[in-house]
Amino acid sequence: MKTDFKFSNLLGTVYRKGNLLFTPDGTCLLSPVGNRVSVFDLVHNTSYTLPFAHRTNIDRLDLSPRGNLLLTVDENGRAILTNFHRRIALHHFSFKSRVTALKFSPSGRHFAVGVGRRLQIWQTPSTPGTETNGEIEFAPFVLHRDLAAHFDSVLNIEWSSDSRFLLTASRDLTARVWSLDPEEGFEPTTLAGHRQGVVAAYFSGNQELIYTVSQDGALFRWEYVAKKDPDTMEDIADARWRIVKKDFFMQNNAKVNCAAFHAPSNFLVVGFSNGLFGLYDLPEFNMIHLLSVSQSNIDVVTINQTGEWLAFGSSKHGQLLVWEWQSESYILKQQGHLESMNALVYSPDGQKIVTTADDGKVKVWDVKSGFCIVTFTEHTSGVTACEFAKKGNVLFTASLDGSIRAWDLIRYRNFRTFTAPSRLSFSSLAVDPTGEVICAGSPDSFDIHVWSVQTGQLLDQLSGHEGPVSTLAFASDGNHLVSGSWDHTVRIWSIFGRTQTSEPLQLVSDVLSVAFRPDGKQVAASTLDGQLSFWSVHDAVQEGGIDGRRDVSGGRKVSDRRTAANVAGTKSFNRITYSADGSCILAGGNSKYICLYDVGTGSLVKKFTISVNTSIDGTQEILNSRDLTEAGPRALIDETGEASDLEDRVDRTLPGAKRGDAGARTTRPEVRVTSVDFAPTGRAFCAASTEGLLIYSLDTDFIFDPFDLDITITPSTILATLDAAKKAAASDTVDDDNTFLKALIMSFRLNESKLIRAVYEAIPPSDIPLVVRTVPTVYLPRLLRFVAHAAEETPHLEFNLMWIESLFGSHGRYLKDNSGTFAPELRAVQRAIDDIRENLKWMTEKNLYDLNYLLSQPVLAKKKPTNALMATDSGEMDGLDDQMEEADDGEGEWIGLE
Repeated sequence: MKTDFKFSNLLGTVYRKGNLLFTPDGTCLLSPVGNRVSVFDLVHNTSYTLPFAHRTNIDRLDLSPRGNLLLTVDENGRAILTNFHRRIALHHFSFKSRVTALKFSPSGRHFAVGVGRRLQIWQTPSTPGTETNGEIEFAPFVLHRDLAAHFDSVLNIEWSSDSRFLLTASRDLTARVWSLDPEEGFEPTTLAGHRQGVVAAYFSGNQELIYTVSQDGALFRWEYVAKKDPDTMEDIADARWRIVKKDFFMQNNAKVNCAAFHAPSNFLVVGFSNGLFGLYDLPEFNMIHLLSVSQSNIDVVTINQTGEWLAFGSSKHGQLLVWEWQSESYILKQQGHLESMNALVYSPDGQKIVTTADDGKVKVWDVKSGFCIVTFTEHTSGVTACEFAKKGNVLFTASLDGSIRAWDLIRYRNFRTFTAPSRLSFSSLAVDPTGEVICAGSPDSFDIHVWSVQTGQLLDQLSGHEGPVSTLAFASDGNHLVSGSWDHTVRIWSIFGRTQTSEPLQLVSDVLSVAFRPDGKQVAASTLDGQLSFWSVHDAVQEGGIDGRRDVSGGRKVSDRRTAANVAGTKSFNRITYSADGSCILAGGNSKYICLYDVGTGSLVKKFTISVNTSIDGTQEILNSRDLTEAGPRALIDETGEASDLEDRVDRTLPGAKRGDAGARTTRPEVRVTSVDFAPTGRAFCAASTEGLLIYSLDTDFIFDPFDLDITITPSTILATLDAAKKAAASDTVDDDNTFLKALIMSFRLNESKLIRAVYEAIPPSDIPLVVRTVPTVYLPRLLRFVAHAAEETPHLEFNLMWIESLFGSHGRYLKDNSGTFAPELRAVQRAIDDIRENLKWMTEKNLYDLNYLLSQPVLAKKKPTNALMATDSGEMDGLDDQMEEADDGEGEWIGLE
């Protein structure tokens, strides 16, 4: 099987921390998910994760006004400049300290960052080789100005609409006005008067007003006016920025966490620490909305360019919301698991992934869109296992609350609940392929419980194990059940046989996970000592073994006294699963690695690193000795106790805690993989990890993947070649050079989708067979992939089908001989043709229904019943016209067609 799996998408986590960002067109939302960035397309209802990753969690991100450059900065001040459209990292840079604010100028020529209490203005990187002021610029980052006047961290930066001035808000209770370049008659101005830190400051649309918002809920309006004598109304002081109005939000001691201002429409959005947000019309300060969107504090809010959509993020519950305030409806409402995920499973059709977690929730994720489509909350404790019935419409979950629940995924409801005679917590689950019997194991009992799905009755309790049953699995034929226990044995049961005997297989350590090979002839078991064992089901003989301790070990926790290589004795695989063809086995455990082994040879085929995020414990191979203090590792010391505000020092993580513990220590999340599963097609696999739900795929699309590119292949030369081909076709001259083919090959070499589509759609239908017949075989995969994509995306039905027919007519034998190489492309073409067929079938059925509906409608006729349809059939059109004329006179009545 192919093993070249690449990271494809990140599900299960929609927001961690940092600011949210709309694209300039307002259709996509960028959200930081740990050390990666996810993009949510709000129009097409899809999401994807950018391929680059930071070394720590992302703090700030911003897009240039054109939307082509994305700048992301992590907790340590390290930045990555990315071409957003092509999804390519262009440059890495370090600001040497934590960045608290980031903003591109409206002109796109500069961006400003708040580095601690300093304001730095940098020139926006230009394309290498372009001339700037007569010189060729190569430096990606050039510092324009470095300003320092604040006494505490800069929290927010705003530019004026002409990009000449900046407005900064700081924790030192002030806001300041700066100029991009020194201007005559202008001096940097301090706006003081707030009693708590200023969260945000904004220019009005005409730049005549400034609004400042502080944490205590005060909104000040500033104008550039001179001080007047109240009696004579004459100027008695020079003009400067003065407070002309003070308003207060009054939210019962709730703090203002974030704010956003839409200058063209003059409305302000404010997020509070109690989960409420308010929408206000300025400068009159009229409240438009005041709604609760979260059970915890709102950390960030932003507005799209048109001012229609508001995006909110809450880091405590991992919530991401997009709300349309005019229609008062949600555009997007997503939330990840509150606790770590325990289990996952692919649906039989490969279109959905189900995850369960310690928070008691069961979530169903759509693989194509990346969104959670339904959440089940009936379980009252952690959900430990999940399995699908064979048809995929029924899902079974096991929980520590002592219940096994069956879910209908068509109506999205819990239709059956299974319990044991005594109160038990269930930790493992297996479903018979026919969906008629389910089995569950418990850490509180040594028996395996068997229920009937139809009746919900407990059929049997299988005894034999001398320790808790940790894992269960059914064979694909349903004849055998395998169970693994902490008593160091694996047992194979024939539960449908007359004698329910079991064959014990003795191992040397606790069994953590078992899996049946898809053909049902081999069982794999993972044990606590890091070993993988393979047994034959027919004769109960061990066929092989793998020592995986060295492979799964890697990553050192900050509290470890030994190196990563020396802690291998404590590492093991918590979950194993076979590939679709049974040739490989995928294993994951309490490590940053997922291992793929070849079952036949026992060799390690590939290791996948799930995370390089050092904000998570266990991702570093070598620790920095400077982070080891007398009080222990610096990462485990809670430094929030030194915060200036009491509200920030008190730890209220326990529910109902009012006072909290001001000296509480924090714990870092540890990198681990709790579950892995292959897609039914074998083209992808997913892993439930600390970072979220990671999907690795063989069908990852590259946005920019040039092929055989040289300096002569540019967009202008491709368009020139295409114009020459069009002129030759218009003049009916014989094109000996086959210029259309040349333009098509050039566009494939540059691999720009827009150029390929322009050339593709410009080729006349009469020239398609000639172009296809002469395409070099090296370009066939790309052409097949593009035609399949065009058949799904473009409305040119007959045109696309002509391309497909010509491709298979000219290169059918070559494609058949190399079907293994062209499998993804052929599968994509098959999917496109199936979609076309289904759409045509749906359209014809709809047209037939419409015609039947129209034919069944009553018509106006004479009082004397006359069959209009018979008149039409017999050719008596004159009689039908007379009917309609009399009906127009209002002398007819309604009758139905026979």
